[in-house]
Amino acid sequence: MRIRWMYLFLDTPAADAGSSWAYWAEVTRSTVSPVRGEHGQFATLLPVTGDAWLKVQSVEAGPGGVHLDIDTDDRAAFVAHAVGLGAAVRTTYHDVVVLRSPAGIVFCATVGGAGSVGRRVDAVADQACLDIPRSQFAAEVAFWRDLTGWVASEMSDDDEFVSLRRPAAMPVRILLQRRDDETPASAHVDFATADRDAETERHVRAGAEVVSVHGQWTVLRDPVGRIYCLTDRDPITGAPR
Repeated sequence: MRIRWMYLFLDTPAADAGSSWAYWAEVTRSTVSPVRGEHGQFATLLPVTGDAWLKVQSVEAGPGGVHLDIDTDDRAAFVAHAVGLGAAVRTTYHDVVVLRSPAGIVFCATVGGAGSVGRRVDAVADQACLDIPRSQFAAEVAFWRDLTGWVASEMSDDDEFVSLRRPAAMPVRILLQRRDDETPASAHVDFATADRDAETERHVRAGAEVVSVHGQWTVLRDPVGRIYCLTDRDPITGAPR
């Protein structure tokens, strides 16, 4: 059983889906594909080069959010592996199995092939940041490390972040961030940027709002309220600068 590709999925309430999809197509310099699904609820953000790793979905219930779709060569084995590590199966939609991690992060098991990554040199939305309560952080790091088989960065009691070392051909990175409160687990998207200030200006012109600025990242809010970050990372390798 091998992970062959990974998608970042942006889930948006149906009333805001059109404007949200247009915004994310603009800031990722991509094109929205024709819609699909019985209600036209799915689309893909097609990059200028390489294969897609960003998808969008309109949802009828809940506030939306971010989840991962994980393509493997053996979905049944992957699901069994995830459940053995502590995940729970929520539902099945056609050929997709929807699961929840021990801390509550939603992800989907699908079957698919590998692709090619055509990363831009200035900015790329390439990272799922999983925001985890302090009491569940160590266990959640272990879950995602063992689920993917990716090496985790060293972690001490004081570490706020743990990253998983993705294979070079994988389009999506996973970063786990420890929250200092017990707010339920959630996820957001991080961009890797070569020039964070310039990229912030571009996103603000597109309609984003700056929430806060930190030493190595800037928190933004998109026009429909989705929080995401611009980070000081190499857009080609994804590594911090």
